[in-house]
Amino acid sequence: MTVIIIVIGIIVGVLIGNQIPFIFSGGVSVYVSVAIMAVIDSLFGALRANYQGKFNMVIFSSGLIANTLLAALLAYAGDKLGIPLYYAALFVFGTRIFRNMSVLRRRLLSKWIR
Repeated sequence: MTVIIIVIGIIVGVLIGNQIPFIFSGGVSVYVSVAIMAVIDSLFGALRANYQGKFNMVIFSSGLIANTLLAALLAYAGDKLGIPLYYAALFVFGTRIFRNMSVLRRRLLSKWIR
């Protein structure tokens, strides 16, 4: 049931996002990209946890908020120092997204192959 709610939420979010034009300035594009990656990472982590029977809404919510804030702080500190520290957050989120996708893929394929 939780997966259905997550998928419906993603679909509704994409539909709303397509209807409302958002234009970000160059100054905040780094923060937006990091926030989007944090959300995608949290969603795939939630799907993985749900398939493993370990999903907890409190852990999901706190992880989403903590990851987004930490990544934003890295990007902000990098801006102030003149170093692109947001690459570290993007790298970690990207790695975790691919890892979670591989676990989900294996799980789904193992149901169909047997």
